[in-house]
Amino acid sequence: MNIGVLSVQGAFVEHMKMLEKLNVSSFEIRKKVDLKKSFDGLILPGGESTVIGKLLLDLDMMNELRDRIKAGIPVFGTCAGMILLAKSIVNSPVMHLGTMDLLVLRNAFGRQLGSFNTVSSFGSIQQIPMTFIRAPYVESVGEEVEILSIVNGNIVAARQGNQLVTAFHPELTNNISVHQYFIQIVKNML
Repeated sequence: MNIGVLSVQGAFVEHMKMLEKLNVSSFEIRKKVDLKKSFDGLILPGGESTVIGKLLLDLDMMNELRDRIKAGIPVFGTCAGMILLAKSIVNSPVMHLGTMDLLVLRNAFGRQLGSFNTVSSFGSIQQIPMTFIRAPYVESVGEEVEILSIVNGNIVAARQGNQLVTAFHPELTNNISVHQYFIQIVKNML
């Protein structure tokens, strides 16, 4: 198994370290030629969604990534990755990959000073640590979307088929549960 980690901006190194803990190989996707490599899953890290989206366009990777996701490759988006995958963003005409039936609110918990840590459930996994940094949340989901986590009355994790998103950063904790969950999605496709 090999996981491609989008590495144009954001917390990609931390995701790769989590995959290493799980003995899963990974590599950085920095330019279009990297998409030619063989990979079984894709991680879109947290960072600045506007910057990542612009870089995906500038590097001519947006359409190929969208096509791969629509074709069924498992993808895991954290924070900015959630925004990139959402079909709609509140108060923003910008759409990035737009493959997940979500309406997302950017910076929903506030700016940098609104960042926080909490503990909550994720699907059937009880009490995992969650780190929120300028985090979005999901305002509404389509019929095919499964809600996996709610914090303070807001949807902060969801799944639609092979697509998984979290508003929080599991890669910034020592808990590997969310990454294990994603790797299981990948294994189910192999």
